Amino acid sequence: MATAASGKHTDTGSVTSEELRLGLGELINRVRYRNERVRVTRRGKPVMALVPLEDLELLEKVLDAIEDEIDLPIVKERLKRYEETGEAIPWEQVKAEYGL
Repeated sequence: MATAASGKHTDTGSVTSEELRLGLGELINRVRYRNERVRVTRRGKPVMALVPLEDLELLEKVLDAIEDEIDLPIVKERLKRYEETGEAIPWEQVKAEYGL
């Protein structure tokens, strides 16, 4: 297991939702200052995690990059279609398709 001193994270395993409720302050300190990651379970099933903010920020960047990678071919295809035909997708159709 890695230590906070090495700048790496320690996976502490899991705690129950009851343990979370009773010891939230301590768990927050362990996550924040010792870079631990904690899974929270309810009825034996994982339901959430406590992770250092830096982990969350990195995860968000990675997910954004993956979404961009997925969206890029669609954007390129639609730009090509617009350049070839001048056909644009009406804003109302975009809003309906994407639930905006």
